Amino acid sequence: MKVDRLLKYIREDRWPTVWCPGCGNGIILKSFLEAYDQTSLNPDQTAVVSGIGCSSRSTGYLDFNTMHTLHGRAIAFATGVALARPDFKVVVMGGDGDITAIGGNHFIHACRRNINLTVIIYNNMIYGMTGGQHSPTTPAGKVAGTMPLGNVEEQFDVVRLALSAGATYVARSTVYHYALTVKYIKEALLHKGISVVEVLSNCHTYYGRYNGLREPWQMMDFFKNNTIMKEKADQMSEDELKGKIVIGLFRKDESKPDFYTRYRLTYANHIKGE
Repeated sequence: MKVDRLLKYIREDRWPTVWCPGCGNGIILKSFLEAYDQTSLNPDQTAVVSGIGCSSRSTGYLDFNTMHTLHGRAIAFATGVALARPDFKVVVMGGDGDITAIGGNHFIHACRRNINLTVIIYNNMIYGMTGGQHSPTTPAGKVAGTMPLGNVEEQFDVVRLALSAGATYVARSTVYHYALTVKYIKEALLHKGISVVEVLSNCHTYYGRYNGLREPWQMMDFFKNNTIMKEKADQMSEDELKGKIVIGLFRKDESKPDFYTRYRLTYANHIKGE
């Protein structure tokens, strides 16, 4: 079977996963494996770091150098790995709450510094592991455990946040758009500097159940019918885009040196002892 070639990256003794049946996290994990398999990267020189949350359990299933760290601190740990081992490819996997709430400052400054990381954000628009509380990416008006009458906060736009903070590769996809997700993750893995791939995923157990999308297929249908490619969205008005999710490649800048390269250039003589 075609999928068998991906099993070499998996710790099968950790199966089955803890994710709910139909959860989009499995699609994102397979997208990562498919993308990784299309590169010439070495698993022995690859580190995958996660924090806490449903999506952060991904590292336990991956047969790379993996770290399952503290809530919101995955990027901090990953930054240490990237600077100590510049020969490694370092990947961060985390949820919208883990990366943009408690870990938001780490995310912003990793983008600002252009740390050589690939950050894959599993965005299910809710805190799925701890009971369905609203997260920074829960859309305004949508119901959550801590917003039973509808969310009164405006949601973070992860792509705009990454762009404004200085990330040099930024893309967004959904679990419905599997081939696109594979493409963006592959490009992100091969990018020098910080690459951010946001993947909208379904948590039908909480977000879906609270908002009339109880079945996995209903949320997949939602992603199918409510997404617009960036190229088309650029030609549309704000009114036309209301309620739509814009997906695509938002930035790919190969000219800006990553943090480690700039550090070495700046302090080269000092490092040499001169």
